[in-house]
Amino acid sequence: MNIFVTGAGGYIGGSVATALIKKGHKVRGLTRSAVSAEQLKSYGVDPVIGELDDSPLLMREASMADMVINTANADHRGAVEALISGLNQSGKRLIHTSGTSIVGDDARGDFCSDAISSEETALVIDPRKQARRDIDLMVMDAAKKNVHSAVIIPSLIYGYGTGVNKHSIQVPFLVKNALEVGSVQIVGKGLNTWSNIHIDDLVNLYLSVAEQAPPGAFYFAENGEAAFCDVAEAISRRFSIPNIEHLNAEDAVKRWGAARALFTFGSNSRVRSVRAKKELDWRPVHVSVQNWILTGYLPQ
Repeated sequence: MNIFVTGAGGYIGGSVATALIKKGHKVRGLTRSAVSAEQLKSYGVDPVIGELDDSPLLMREASMADMVINTANADHRGAVEALISGLNQSGKRLIHTSGTSIVGDDARGDFCSDAISSEETALVIDPRKQARRDIDLMVMDAAKKNVHSAVIIPSLIYGYGTGVNKHSIQVPFLVKNALEVGSVQIVGKGLNTWSNIHIDDLVNLYLSVAEQAPPGAFYFAENGEAAFCDVAEAISRRFSIPNIEHLNAEDAVKRWGAARALFTFGSNSRVRSVRAKKELDWRPVHVSVQNWILTGYLPQ
């Protein structure tokens, strides 16, 4: 099968691309530069140099592919519209990648929410994330245009990637920041809790969705959860940094920006992968981001 992957040089897209190649598929991967194109070639990916804003390119690649997997940008509506247009009435699969910050709250690190979302519950979407959820819904609605669409919504991802980019976002950022400033910094009390998923389990979900998911479906991706104070404790022990510093939200926003401080590290984002386990017989095996940190994580 010929599969077009956007974000093939990224953490999720690169890991998905290498798994597809191992299964015998041919992968064309969107990338922005000649340098990254050469890197993709070394992993067996046929590079396509271009941008998400290049709608004609995306439409053409989608129309030529047997399947499209979008991992590049959960918030780029124009790119998704172009991919759907290229697949219109084809019956081919489109898998779009979102993120569980859509159900994030404004905890500012100070409490663990009782709210837990699944595919079977009504989702409470923060207005600041409504545009992202609207893209998810647009992808799901593409099933009415005979596009075999699905949305995967990962939680906090950890583990080493198998493509060009080996590192995720949240844990590596906290570790790098801790090593630079000499203390493990978290937002507020760090009681806010995120579900999490190992990259290998997430890749297996993509493979299952690519083979089995019905059109118009969406799936949360998680297998465990942790409060950020517990993640900070694991980082503290792993790197022998005794001080854990609790930043108030305003200071965190000044240092890291509002999106990172209030959503990435300050919110609760608790979800359950009910549908994937029930419908696709998806069986993740990793359960603890803290254990992964403690058993040998090395920063980028």
